[in-house]
Amino acid sequence: MTELKKTIIWAGAAAALALLAFITKPGTPQPEAFYDKGEVFFPDFEDPNKATSLEVIEYDENTGSAVPFKVETKNGLWAIPSHHDYPADGKDRLAKTAAGVIGITKDDFRSDKIADQVFCGVVDPLDETDASLSGRGKRVTLRGGNGEVLADFIVGKKIEGPGGYRFVRIPEQKRIYAAKMDIDISTKFVDWIEKDLLEVDKEKMSKIVLKDYSINERTGVVNQRDEVILTKEGSDWTANRLRADQEMDKTKVNEFMTALDGLNIVGVRPKPAGLSASLSKDSGAGVSITQSDMRSLQEKGYFFSRDGQLLSNEGELSCTTSDGIEYTLRFGEIVYGSGDAVTAGADESGNTDGPGENRYLFISSRFLPGMFPEPKQADNMEFQTKVDSLMTPSDHANKLLFEEHTKWSEKVAKSRETAAALNNRFAKWYYVISAEAFDKMQVTRKELVKKKEDDNK
Repeated sequence: MTELKKTIIWAGAAAALALLAFITKPGTPQPEAFYDKGEVFFPDFEDPNKATSLEVIEYDENTGSAVPFKVETKNGLWAIPSHHDYPADGKDRLAKTAAGVIGITKDDFRSDKIADQVFCGVVDPLDETDASLSGRGKRVTLRGGNGEVLADFIVGKKIEGPGGYRFVRIPEQKRIYAAKMDIDISTKFVDWIEKDLLEVDKEKMSKIVLKDYSINERTGVVNQRDEVILTKEGSDWTANRLRADQEMDKTKVNEFMTALDGLNIVGVRPKPAGLSASLSKDSGAGVSITQSDMRSLQEKGYFFSRDGQLLSNEGELSCTTSDGIEYTLRFGEIVYGSGDAVTAGADESGNTDGPGENRYLFISSRFLPGMFPEPKQADNMEFQTKVDSLMTPSDHANKLLFEEHTKWSEKVAKSRETAAALNNRFAKWYYVISAEAFDKMQVTRKELVKKKEDDNK
């Protein structure tokens, strides 16, 4: 090989490396290309609390379609439109995201060539004129209360090296920038909802009833296999029908209580409006069910017995707290699929594709007034007009009775209000839980009870 050929080869390699460096890390193109280096992307966006909606659009290369996720305020409440307007716990998270967006700057200019958009991963996921499936980024849009666009940008691939830089492009513009980003822009449904589904304190649990049964879906006949009743005595739990040579497996019991306390959901489905309205009435007079409601229930694995009890094809459990609130959890049919098919029920009509790794959950709650018998009331209220020094023994007794009755009344009112609020929330939704969560709820007597250990060992 001649020296001239070697020189040409080395020159070509150097040019290729220079081009690669220009794309993947800060380089030294012509000075005029850096006219906006260091500027913030959205100079008019200064107050993170102005943001009232966040929309993130990703691209599914398998289906060749854009997948939107949105959180917004509706009538003063945060909701997730893509998930049937399920309530979002989004105010603080959105404000934090918005604050991060405000601080994004054009740290470096990388390219203005359309051909480089695929390499950098900043092709608009909404761009239908581009036939490429790969190289599409995540489009993030923040809006204010009047629909005003506060920020709109496409987040691309990570840039190799330290600093946490990513490629960023503004839609409809060619310029690609390197920008340091430390923002958690999650599109996961579970990241935007209240994590504590039951809102129950494990330490307040006082009674658990595990009902293991099967139901003939055609006749409504119930086969009751077992009913485990766990009651709390001091700090320990005991079970019904516990033999003299048996004791509770404290480790297993604690694992179950922890799982129940921390129960999380992975998806939701709205109940029919009529069924939801009927279930939200804590009247104890039963519910009004239409044929349409019945079909909705049966599709999810819930049936009525001959005596009118709502049952589920995978059993149920109830949990009573020291506040007098009883939660009932009924486990239904398997939920197939993945992604939005699980979290929101997208295209689930008759769909049995995908893994059956999730299950429907029907929750209800009610207040049990019988747990708090009403104390005796004061015979009269004359003590209220007297100073302590002029009170008779009868006045002091009536004052004590009045104070005790007031405490009882306030406690009952608070618990009743809490139960009603919970039931109103639960009445609107079929929940979806993971197979792992379902398995943790399906404990048996054999798992919770063990042979008593010999103290002499």
